Amino acid sequence: MDNKDITAVITSFKSETKILNCVKSLGKDFKIIIIENSNDKKLKEKLEKEYPNIKCILSDKNLGYAKGNNLGLTMVNTKYALIINPDAELQNKAIDNFFLTANKKPDFAIIAPFIQEKNNQESTMNKKNGVFEVKNVKGFAMFLNLEQCKDVGFFDENFFIYFEEIDFCRRLIKMNKKIFLDTNIKINHAGGTSHDESINHEMEKSRNWHWMWSTFYFHYKHYGYFFALIKILPKFLSAVLKTCFFKFISNKEKKDIYYCRFNGILNSILMRKSWYRPKIN
Repeated sequence: MDNKDITAVITSFKSETKILNCVKSLGKDFKIIIIENSNDKKLKEKLEKEYPNIKCILSDKNLGYAKGNNLGLTMVNTKYALIINPDAELQNKAIDNFFLTANKKPDFAIIAPFIQEKNNQESTMNKKNGVFEVKNVKGFAMFLNLEQCKDVGFFDENFFIYFEEIDFCRRLIKMNKKIFLDTNIKINHAGGTSHDESINHEMEKSRNWHWMWSTFYFHYKHYGYFFALIKILPKFLSAVLKTCFFKFISNKEKKDIYYCRFNGILNSILMRKSWYRPKIN
C-alpha cells in the first residue's frame, strides 16, 4: 500500500482558518477532495494554488455533512478514503499507521483514530493501547475501506449534521462489517469549531436545531416513532421552558438557541425534513 491508495475527503462550510491547518497536516502526497458548502471562490483558488493535489468543489447551497461527504466519495477512485473534519489535524505517521492497521485487518470497513480533543479529554477506550473492534466511532476522522462500505450506501442524507456517522456504523454492523479503533493513530480535533469564529452565533443556532432534529430522526429510524417520541420528550419540555425563561429575562442570544432546539424537535416529530440552514451571506 502507498499514498496512491488513499483520497481524503473534507466537507467544510466557511472554515478557512481551520481547513488550512487541516490540509497542511495532510500534506501533498495524495489526493484531497474538498466539498465547500459555500461559494467561497477565494478559498478555492488559495487551496488549489498552494496544494496541487487538492480539488475544491464549491456548492451552490449548503449540502450539510452527510450529503457533502457522499458527493466527495463519488469522486474517489482509490481503494481507501479518509473522511476528515476541517478542524482535525493528523499527527506524525497517522497515514502510515492507518495503512499498517489496514494490512493487519484487511476486512475492515472503518478504522478510526485516537481522539485528542481540544480540551485534552479522552474516552476510556483511548486510554488503552492497541486495535479494538467497536460498534461505532466518532465521525471527525474515518478511514474507509470502500469495497466493504459501498453496499451500505454511505451516509443517510436525511441527516444534515449529527448522528450520520452513528447511523452509518449501525448499518455496517447489521451487515456484519467490522469497525476498528486504533489508539496508535493520533489526530487532533478541535471539536465544534470547524467554522470561522465570526459566525459563531448563527452556527450555534443551526447546531442546536439539527442536534434535536437528528436525535429524533435517528431513534425513529432504528427504534420506531413511539420510542423516539419518549426519548425526545424531556428535551422538548426543557426547550419550551428555557425559551420562555430567557425571553422573560430578555436574554435574546439564549432564547434564540433554545427556540431553535424547540423548533428542531417540533419539525422532527411532525416528520418534516431537516430544512434549517445557517443564515449567513
